[in-house]
Amino acid sequence: MQIIVSGLIFGCIYALVALGLVLIFKTTEIVNFAHGEMAMVTTFVSFVFLTKYGFSYGVSLVFAFVFAAIFGLVVYFVFMKRVQSSPHLNQIVLTLGLFMVFNGLAGLIWGYQPSSFPEAIGGDPFKVGGVYITKNELFIVGITVLLMLLFFLLFRYTKIGLAMQAASQDIMTSELMGIKVSGVFMGTWAIGTVLGGIAGVMTAPITFLSPNMMTEIMIIAFAGAVLGGFVSLPGAVIGGLIIGAFENVVSYYISPEMKIVFTFLLIIIVLYIRPQGIFGGAKLVKKV
Repeated sequence: MQIIVSGLIFGCIYALVALGLVLIFKTTEIVNFAHGEMAMVTTFVSFVFLTKYGFSYGVSLVFAFVFAAIFGLVVYFVFMKRVQSSPHLNQIVLTLGLFMVFNGLAGLIWGYQPSSFPEAIGGDPFKVGGVYITKNELFIVGITVLLMLLFFLLFRYTKIGLAMQAASQDIMTSELMGIKVSGVFMGTWAIGTVLGGIAGVMTAPITFLSPNMMTEIMIIAFAGAVLGGFVSLPGAVIGGLIIGAFENVVSYYISPEMKIVFTFLLIIIVLYIRPQGIFGGAKLVKKV
């Protein structure tokens, strides 16, 4: 039970990264391979506010997430807007290029030596029904559940949520209906980058802060998003949680070095049976 619970807690981080990936893809049809590196940069900015300027943990996070929103807007305006209608191969090459640029710049500015990053809530683990859990892990789960609820309300009851769904299905029709698609894309990149930043801040206390901290997280979160269906926001969350629990089981019973191998084997099996992923398919043709 301890293995499953610990895996689900780390799966929450995969879920947040996957959610940002799917949100951007679902709305703009761009797979952002630089998503993890943008999260890493946001985490470093939070660390600078925390250590260099002496702000409290909460204030540092708020400033960092404001930075993340602006960062996402700049990346969209400067780079992605120009390739919005280009072939997918061009978009992939550009985002991979941004991945290397952000990683290299972070290394030049902050160095590659891993640094410790404080937890949101410190304290020793306590026992709940035979399972040990820390306050910080409860915080991670709480933030994930809260964000899921906010996204449900956003897409279900707000005009901006419906506009994002409409833009994801037909850009031209959305523009004819009066939806400012460019504004929707801006909001999507800002929200997606903030989600990545939240995941980065939660990851840093576990893996240490370094320019490469999000590389493996990004790969596994991408796999979780594919497992969930890649066009489904709930699918991204559930895919991330499944991957988190599964890799923890593999690490415990087989070997930590084999967790990625077995994770991708699981994904291959699932996609062989259901190529569109667990929650893909019907949502591809559903219209607002």
